[in-house]
Amino acid sequence: MKRFISLLLVSLLFLIPGTTIGAEKLILLSTQFNPVDELQYINEKVLAGFTKETGINVDFVPANYADFVNRLLAEAKTGKVVTNTIAELHGGFDYLASENVLEDLTNMPKLPKRTFLKTFANYSKIRGITAYVPWTQATFVVAINKEALKYLPAGLTQEDILNGSIKWSYNALLRWAENLKKAKGAPMLGFPIAPGGLFHRFLHGYMYPSYTKTQAKAFASQDAISLWKYLVKLNDYVHPASTTWSNMSEPLLKGEVLIGWDHTARLASALKTKPNDFVVAPAPVGPKGRGYILVIAGLGIPKNAPNREDSWKLIEYLTRPSTQALILQGTGFFPTVKEASGEVTDPGLQVLSSGVTRQASASFGIPTLIPSLGGLGGEFNNIYRMAYERIVLRKEAPEKVLPELGKRLEEIFKEANAPLQ
Repeated sequence: MKRFISLLLVSLLFLIPGTTIGAEKLILLSTQFNPVDELQYINEKVLAGFTKETGINVDFVPANYADFVNRLLAEAKTGKVVTNTIAELHGGFDYLASENVLEDLTNMPKLPKRTFLKTFANYSKIRGITAYVPWTQATFVVAINKEALKYLPAGLTQEDILNGSIKWSYNALLRWAENLKKAKGAPMLGFPIAPGGLFHRFLHGYMYPSYTKTQAKAFASQDAISLWKYLVKLNDYVHPASTTWSNMSEPLLKGEVLIGWDHTARLASALKTKPNDFVVAPAPVGPKGRGYILVIAGLGIPKNAPNREDSWKLIEYLTRPSTQALILQGTGFFPTVKEASGEVTDPGLQVLSSGVTRQASASFGIPTLIPSLGGLGGEFNNIYRMAYERIVLRKEAPEKVLPELGKRLEEIFKEANAPLQ
């Protein structure tokens, strides 16, 4: 009889709303690690370890930015919150915090044996709350086959490039690309311009700050016109297949290009496969400085989410130094905790890591974050892509194109209730 009563009580506890005796499954909604290979790695190598340790299954649900935001807002509006944990970039958390749909993580239990880098910890405080726990970081850098170093233009050295000196400029890149085309008989510079690539980040986060100090405020300015005229010249030395490439690892490995700009995660395969063939450098410097994007992804909990205790267990597991090193190994996204640095042993990732560090510490830096625009983020990206297509590929005049597109760009920021950056 006593055993029967005990079993009955345990059964009843599972029926009481809010009771958390170990959730059978957590829903992790994520805009990160959504490409098939990354998704498989996270499920099989990372989340499987959490399930083995805790007995809690995790349903990793990939989503594009618009679907991610719309789902969370819809759940909050209906009061039927089913998403337990979320993974998103800083800008997305900023937007969700403005909509008051995030739990404040300030008073959650301390995460032991890890020290979050101060910059990332500071960014996680948004609108008076701790909106997320820093999870991974990344940026975009220049990967260079050592063969290309034989064709440097006069006055530019390998040390200038790797250390990000004032001599490593966009004009120097143009002269170097010209030398390479003459020597190899074909363009040797590549970008991920295909629809699945991240070339729009190069335009708004690298070129625009380097030429105008901003991403959007001076979109149609005289400085911006100079930027686009430069890109028209550079295009003569950009491999024509760039418009079909969504990442630069394969073209670099095949030798189709000797210089490629891309996200660290999308360069990792090339660096890990042939670590001795490449060096990684900061982006060049422009007339206003060295624009570059700092990418911060975090983990958060939606307001009124079920099974918060189990969600926090998942966040604790995913931000452990050992787990972060494991994520770096398989995805190219870098840790946000100091203790993970000693656990990176792959030679290719060490090369990549050194380039990331050099970019962050190089002179004349203008670090930027991807704007927080809610569901309008995709249209923001497309405006820069459209500018490139019309001005560089179709040869339309920037003086005509930029004012047209710039008007809609300003409207996007207003509609998103975001400051023009």
